[in-house]
Amino acid sequence: MDTNDSSRLVFEERHGDTALVQLNRPEALNALSPELMLALTQKLEQLDNDRGVRAVVIAGHDRAFVAGADIKSMRDRTLETVLTQASNKFYFRLAALEVPLVAAVSGWALGGGCELALACDLVVASETAVFSQAEINVGIMPGGGGTQRLARTIGKHRAMELVLTGKRVSATEAAELGFVNRIVTADLWRTAAIELAQEIAARPPLAVRMAKRAVLTAEESTLSAGMSAERRLMELTYATEDRVEGMSAFIEHRKPQWTGR
Repeated sequence: MDTNDSSRLVFEERHGDTALVQLNRPEALNALSPELMLALTQKLEQLDNDRGVRAVVIAGHDRAFVAGADIKSMRDRTLETVLTQASNKFYFRLAALEVPLVAAVSGWALGGGCELALACDLVVASETAVFSQAEINVGIMPGGGGTQRLARTIGKHRAMELVLTGKRVSATEAAELGFVNRIVTADLWRTAAIELAQEIAARPPLAVRMAKRAVLTAEESTLSAGMSAERRLMELTYATEDRVEGMSAFIEHRKPQWTGR
């Protein structure tokens, strides 16, 4: 496969109102080349604007979710290239997405792969999954949110250990640290991630997106600022038709029919 053909670097499957985005550089263990990052970003932004999509799963392959960045292409980069490359905006564009993202992780999630999982809203991991911020081992450090998201998720001292040593952690260890939601057997990781995404997709889509934004605000603000943002977002849910439908369905003891309005 020509890895410069970005249209072939990600594939999409629809599962009702949930989309699965499959990374497709198996020969490189899905290493994050600039072309793959661009293809993934474009696909996710397209799905984010699709009213028929209420949750998205990002999946790799059995052997690797993402085995880091593309070291071969990185070795010969100059500082000027690093400062100006389009992929610099990759993680910022992911952070701007409103649709909930579920990472389906099997095998290696190293360096940029660990950062991609951390950038998602939930993580389902195969029992085979291995996570690491391994950048220190090749003479650099995380640059896609690894230091920041790990510190906010697992605390300063644990984040320091993972970032400064490049230590690898199992799915069980990652769950104990708090950045994996569910661990499943090696034959169920994709299925379990899709099921979790469908569980989210079954909720009112506008309220889900607002709730996601409120939780993310907690990472970036003081408690008082976060509480104010949460309140404003909650008030906005009162302007939705889904709020009326949800409350009516509760009172009438029936299943609600969400319209996303």
